[in-house]
Formats: sequence, structure tokens, C-alpha cells
Amino acid sequence: MSAPTNALKAALKRGETQIGCWASFADPYATEVLSTAEFDWILIDAEHSPNDLRTIMHQLQILEGKRSDAVVRLPMGEDWLIKQVLDAGAQSLLIPMVETAEQARDLVRATRYPPEGIRGSGAALARSSMFASRKDYIETANAEICLIIQVETRAALAALDDILAVDGVDAVFIGPSD
Repeated sequence: MSAPTNALKAALKRGETQIGCWASFADPYATEVLSTAEFDWILIDAEHSPNDLRTIMHQLQILEGKRSDAVVRLPMGEDWLIKQVLDAGAQSLLIPMVETAEQARDLVRATRYPPEGIRGSGAALARSSMFASRKDYIETANAEICLIIQVETRAALAALDDILAVDGVDAVFIGPSD
């Protein structure tokens, strides 16, 4: 079994407008309530909300199989944190405070298994592979990761064309002060 198809990524590739909602409650029950509104995506915010790996994972579990796709906004673009949330089951990430194409390329590499990237291959222990029951997860996961870059500064706006040209960046969210 392959990595699940990322409906948000596919819709963005087709140029379809997607409407979503921020989930800043750090609580799976509240996120489940939001999922009944049938947004295209629900963003689990770990930058300005008290979410941690466990609360993110529980909300990912709640959203699995629902109409709304989960997007996780991390507080920063650190390789180790990206690996943890991807292993917990996230397929779409929003990374804040990206200012250069070089940063964007590093983020793409952090979300991809080798040889395309540096994501550690502990998939046998990961929820994302259903604990190794998705036999070809590692071979198919890279194509289903949706990376959204958050541009928040004038320096980032000046580098926007270069950031948009980075292969593996699926969307850019322009959000100073979010």
C-alpha cells in the first residue's frame, strides 16, 4: 500500500481554490467540531498555539478520513521537527518565516526521503506508514508531501520569485502578522 493521496496538493496542482480554517485550540475535540464544517483544509497551528507533537498527532487522527485535509504549521523549519510531524502522519506543512530560496530548498530536502532529501527513514515506527503496513510508503511518500512556505517579511517578498521557482514548494502563503 502506498502513501495516501494528498487531496490538498492535488487540488492546488489543478489550480482549484481551497478554503480552510485555523485550528488553534490544541484539542482534538474542537478540531473534530471544525471538521463538520467541511472546509477543504484545517490548519493545526503549532506556531502561535499551545500545540505539541502529541496534540498535533491527535488532531491528525481526528481529521483522517474526513473531508478536511490537515495542514500543520510548525513554529520553525527545523529538520528534526519536520521529521517528527511527518512521521506522526502530516502530509501538508506550512513553514513560517521563510525569506530565501535557499531556505525553501532546505525545507524541501527536510520533507523528502533520500535521495531527494534528508528525511530519516524510521518509517517502520511511524504512524505515517501505518507502522510499516504501507509497504511502499517510503517510495511513494515524497510525491504526496505538500510544502507551503509562509512569506512574512520584506526580504521574503523581494525573494518571492526565487522562492516560487524552488521545485517542491507547492504553495506560498503571504502572511505578515498571519
